[in-house]
Amino acid sequence: MRLRLPSVMFGLAALTGLGLGGGAVLAQIDGPARGVTPIDNGGAYEVTGVAVDISGKTAEAARLGGWRIAQRKAWAVLAQRVGRGGMAASDGLLDSLVSGLVVENEQIGPNRYVARLGVLFDRTRAAGVLGVSAYADRSPPMLVMPLQVSGGVSQMFEARTPWQQAWARFRTGSSAIDYIRPSGTGTDPLLLNAGQIGRRSRGWWRTILDQYGASDILIPVVHLYRQWPGGPVIGVFEARHGPDNTLLGTVTLRVGSTDGINQLLDTGVGRLDGLYQKALASGMLHPDATLNPPPKPEETVIDDTTPGEEPIAGLDSAIASTGAGIALTLQYDAPSASAVANAESLVRSIPGVVRAGTTSLALGGVSLMAVTFDGDPEQLRRALEQRGFQVSGAGTTLRIRRAAAAAPAATPPSDNATTG
Repeated sequence: MRLRLPSVMFGLAALTGLGLGGGAVLAQIDGPARGVTPIDNGGAYEVTGVAVDISGKTAEAARLGGWRIAQRKAWAVLAQRVGRGGMAASDGLLDSLVSGLVVENEQIGPNRYVARLGVLFDRTRAAGVLGVSAYADRSPPMLVMPLQVSGGVSQMFEARTPWQQAWARFRTGSSAIDYIRPSGTGTDPLLLNAGQIGRRSRGWWRTILDQYGASDILIPVVHLYRQWPGGPVIGVFEARHGPDNTLLGTVTLRVGSTDGINQLLDTGVGRLDGLYQKALASGMLHPDATLNPPPKPEETVIDDTTPGEEPIAGLDSAIASTGAGIALTLQYDAPSASAVANAESLVRSIPGVVRAGTTSLALGGVSLMAVTFDGDPEQLRRALEQRGFQVSGAGTTLRIRRAAAAAPAATPPSDNATTG
């Protein structure tokens, strides 16, 4: 059979399109300008907007004195925030608690320093001094999927966007929401895209949440409206939640020119965080019950034992252990890389653990470990307690901490008295 020229040309065009499609798939995964790593995952306490105005013999002396005053003011604000107002701390103690300073604005003169600063306190150490729990007031882990709509184009992690960068800059330590912020690299653009929020399949959402070690979804949305090139920009921010994309509240902000768009987005992130915290306090921000794994169907057990026949020892336990296992999430403290390795090694040594690996690493904070356990979660809880952990939580999400070492018992005084 002889092929006509149009048929041959159509086949070449199809092959060319296939090649271009393959390149597009590779570009979608390995884009050159993709992904923004969050600047702070340690969960430090942050106090912003601390104003200082101080004079000194030299510019450097005035600057150091201003930083010292900022630490004192920020500590007073932090103590008041956690309900420990009036708790003072020496400058030496504050030096050990402060993990960083953020210069929001400063003016340095020959002998004067005027600035507005942000102070970061190490969460674990500061909580110990204040006598509060470092993470007890936080929400379950929430996966953040920032959606930007600009010029009729909706983007999430398909490309690097200013909205994603604003969420990466946001310091989450002072928030009651436990944010899980993907970096946008690897498979993130394929799993977390603008089309995903329109899907209602709970099975697919459960797969994504297990991948990132989260319990629920937060979808902060911004609609950007540019009045004219280089002119004012209006941002309409929406706080959305859950697989059904439920709207919790909206905020509208405006900036005078496109040069201030980063400030507009940073302000919007802070406002949406406030809406999410308010929803958490009112009980509106809770994990969707439909995201929990469906219960296993009950199987009918038939007793085939012949009267007078003894059952085989260990057969019941062999039948009960299917080898498939159930997926659990362990939240554990990760002060260092060695602590992460030790925690993973200890969990893997527990009988019944099929696999265990850290899926969300936060050195200096709380990391998440995905565990597949072949048995009842209560058995894993008891095994962890036997190995010196304090275990809290229920279901498939457990929080483990190292139990405090018990103080050695006092030695009773020896009776050296001589009886007469």
